[in-house]
Amino acid sequence: MNWKGKPQRNERDRNTLDGMLNIRKEAGYTSHDVVAKLRRILGIRRIGHTGTLDPAATGVLPVAVGKATKLVDLIADRDKSYEAVMRLGVVTDTQDMTGTILETREAAVDEATVRRVCASFVGELEQIPPMYSAVRVGGRHLYELAREGKVIERRPRKITVYGVEVLSATLPLVKLSVTCSKGTYIRTLCHDIGNALGCGGSMETLVRTRVGEFLLEDSVTIGELEKIFEKGEEYLPLRKIDEILDAYPRVVCPREQDRLLQNGNPLSMEPSAAGRVRMYASDGSFRAVYEWKADRNCYMPVTMF
Repeated sequence: MNWKGKPQRNERDRNTLDGMLNIRKEAGYTSHDVVAKLRRILGIRRIGHTGTLDPAATGVLPVAVGKATKLVDLIADRDKSYEAVMRLGVVTDTQDMTGTILETREAAVDEATVRRVCASFVGELEQIPPMYSAVRVGGRHLYELAREGKVIERRPRKITVYGVEVLSATLPLVKLSVTCSKGTYIRTLCHDIGNALGCGGSMETLVRTRVGEFLLEDSVTIGELEKIFEKGEEYLPLRKIDEILDAYPRVVCPREQDRLLQNGNPLSMEPSAAGRVRMYASDGSFRAVYEWKADRNCYMPVTMF
């Protein structure tokens, strides 16, 4: 019996839950907490998230279930959108308002200057990851070193900020809408904007509103998902694996090569699409991501599902 007194699903049944959930993470939970709660609710261990949110942050957290955990690396590069509130005139050790205040200054800037400086952060940038982050250096997370009072040199990482819009400015608070590439730290962006304005800045709140095609308005909380699951697993808002990969062309394997596809072997067939493709068996069932290799004149497997 599981924690709610329901019969445990056997391994065959568990494998029927394969897909992506659009979870709306609430404040106070880590991304790992969300995964742990979903494992208890769904009775499945094979669950993983696709992009960490800090405990105080809220918003979209795509979660992979079952075979969809193989998607994590394939969709990791999708851009993200956020709404953040930046507090000018305050510098903290974590670059957000959960940290220790290191310095306060007068935010003697006007809204026009704030808008101009924010716009200057659009484009390809180099960003130094904060000490309180999950980035690994020398086999250790930076936040572990930070908790020991250590500050080490970090290499800047290339990111792309596609847009920064000032939604409102009631100084010293500035509400921002940001669209950016993976690996971007919004609290570091707030910190850097504050430095550029000459008064310092820290992130006060953060909501992730989009990850790729996963939107905040389509997301569900853990509590809402649990109520849905109590009605039956067929009601779960799971997005199918091949739907997530719909940017890849659809290719159907010839019947005579179905066995090769089943075993993850190269497929020698006329290329109907170049690059990466979603490969389906002749009966229409989705099986894998393959990639056309012109030098070998065949499709080679990338990820089997």
